[in-house]
Amino acid sequence: MKEKLLKILEENCPDIDFTSSDRLVSDGILDSVTTIEVISTISMEFGIEIPFEEYTEDNFNSIDTIVSLMERYQ
Repeated sequence: MKEKLLKILEENCPDIDFTSSDRLVSDGILDSVTTIEVISTISMEFGIEIPFEEYTEDNFNSIDTIVSLMERYQ
C-alpha cells in the first residue's frame, strides 16, 4: 500500500519529497489544499473514506503516518 500511495503522490505532487520528511504539514511542505488532494487521492485510488476529524497535522506529517491512517480505515 505504501509503495502504491507513494507512486501516486509523487506523480500528482512532483515537487514534494514525501520520503524525506516526517513534518510535511508542520514544516509547511503540505498546505491545506495539497492535504485535501492527498485525501481525495486516497478516497479515489483506494476506496478509503477518511473522517473529517482525522484531518489533523499528525495524520499527514509523513508517508508513514498517512499509511497508518489508511490502514485504520481500510
